[in-house]
Amino acid sequence: MARIEIVHTTRYDYRNPVGLMRHRLMVRPDDSHDLRLHRASLAIDPQPSSIHWSHDPFNNSICLLEWPQSMLTRHLEVVSTLDLTHHPEGPPLPRFSLDPDATDFPFAYAAEEMPDLAALVTPADGDPAGTVAAWAQRFIVEGGGRTLGMIETMTHAIRAEFRYGARHEEGTQTAAETLALGSGTCRDFAVLMIEALRSFGLAARFVTGYLYDDLSGETRGGGSTHAWCSVYLPGAGWVEYDPTNGLVAGSNLIRVGVTRIASQASPITGAFIGGDGDFAGLSVDVQVTGRAVHGKDHGGEAVP
Repeated sequence: MARIEIVHTTRYDYRNPVGLMRHRLMVRPDDSHDLRLHRASLAIDPQPSSIHWSHDPFNNSICLLEWPQSMLTRHLEVVSTLDLTHHPEGPPLPRFSLDPDATDFPFAYAAEEMPDLAALVTPADGDPAGTVAAWAQRFIVEGGGRTLGMIETMTHAIRAEFRYGARHEEGTQTAAETLALGSGTCRDFAVLMIEALRSFGLAARFVTGYLYDDLSGETRGGGSTHAWCSVYLPGAGWVEYDPTNGLVAGSNLIRVGVTRIASQASPITGAFIGGDGDFAGLSVDVQVTGRAVHGKDHGGEAVP
């Protein structure tokens, strides 16, 4: 396991004083068996008049910020600092815990689970030309007819066969667009894998968070928020796969939020009151530092 500190700084600059409307933040992970949150803090300039925490439909922690209507500013800076211990599940886990009935692919989910998984099984893009489904078929053969082999082969193929390029504009390519271009960002690759898995009737989710421990110098997607996917496997539960880097079962990945589609997972959203030319720029910086921890970590109390 690893003790991780994450400092995520987002700054908006404006050419003229503007008013700030409500902003929505998804920057705080929840405690779980694989992640213990010791401390979480927010530093916001200018200081909001109201800070309210809630949970969205996926049970992600959401922070809502509001400012007085009379307040004007030429910048907004949000600094989220997290101190946590990560217990990655690691590649062996799905093999040990997978339900025997799901070992070979295809398999069927239990009838009592389908109502809860239905929205996550349905492709979001529709794939009207069938290009995503056709592309995904190769992995059944390449995976040897095994469920885990198919998913891992798909994960590694996206890493090996598509060009990665950072893109700071909002929005995500459709899976079909990523196939046609042969390139994309981490969020584009996550969407491609999600839609491919859903074409098989598998339940898949979009995951947003952070990447850490880049010792090889070859990982892609660091220095900002990262995106990957998780798939529901009977017995093993939700297992995380990062097609951008070929990572399996949550290794080096700090999960902050999970959603049905990419647009629901923005770390910060909001608006300002001003003219069309007032927005001057956005900068994002993510610093992730960590150290290995051996044995039980008593480094702090969980955040209430």
